[in-house]
Parts: sequence; C-alpha cells; structure tokens
Amino acid sequence: MSLTTPLLIAFAVAVGCLPPLQAGANATLSRFHGHVLWGAITNTLVASLALAIAIAVLRVPMPGARGLTHAPSWSWLGGFMGATMVLTAIIVAPRLGAATYVTSTVVGTVMASMLVDHFGLVGFSQHPISVLRLCGGALVVAGMILVQRN
Repeated sequence: MSLTTPLLIAFAVAVGCLPPLQAGANATLSRFHGHVLWGAITNTLVASLALAIAIAVLRVPMPGARGLTHAPSWSWLGGFMGATMVLTAIIVAPRLGAATYVTSTVVGTVMASMLVDHFGLVGFSQHPISVLRLCGGALVVAGMILVQRN
C-alpha cells in the first residue's frame, strides 16, 4: 500500500459523510420549492455551477470533439444515475431517516461494487470476489440490519 492510499481512504470516508447531509438539504429545498423535482434540479444546477467555477479557476481546456463522440454510449448514463440518486434521496431519506437510508444505499453500493470489480465493468480493472470480500459484504449487510433496528 502506498503512502497516499490512507489519505485517499480518509478523503473517501469524509466524502461519505455527505450523503445524509445532502439528502436533508435537498429535501428541505424541495419542501420550500413545492416539489421534489425542483429540489433535485436546484441540486443539479448548484453542482453544475460549482464545477463550472472549478473549470474556470483551474483553466481546464474544453474537451475536443473526439472526447465527446468516442466515449462509450453507457458512459453517458452517469448523469441519469446521479439524477436518480438525488431524487431518490429527496423522496426516501426523510421517510426512512438518515441512518436507515444511508446504510441501505451502502449495502447496494458494496454489492454492486463487488460485481463491478469481479467482472471489470464500466472501466474498472478486475478484482475477483473472494471469501474475505464476501465476508466483508455480509458484515455490511449485518450493520445495515443492526442500524435499522430500534
């Protein structure tokens, strides 16, 4: 393991703290805007603005036509997936509570991630499912069940 790996893991854990906060903020916006779709579009517009500012500040050059036309067709689905995640969080998280919502999505994330790694899907290199990985996934499921019990 390289020296930067623990820092990247710490950063990923810190970013992992954001989903319940984002879901709550977006659900609150939705209530004030009068509909969940307005909360979702506000989220997307603010995110796009933040990224546009980062592009301008960092002076990131525009992509060429090849970058837009030669990307695999499935890669364009990321935006739809993001919209689905934001909209689902707005609708589901307030009903389930932050801990139940997030632990449920973490289980889905871990299960899908193990399959993505095992088969080397969507641009990832292969990392076969092992007994240890399956045990780790089972512990995540157990954690979800424990968090959901009152």
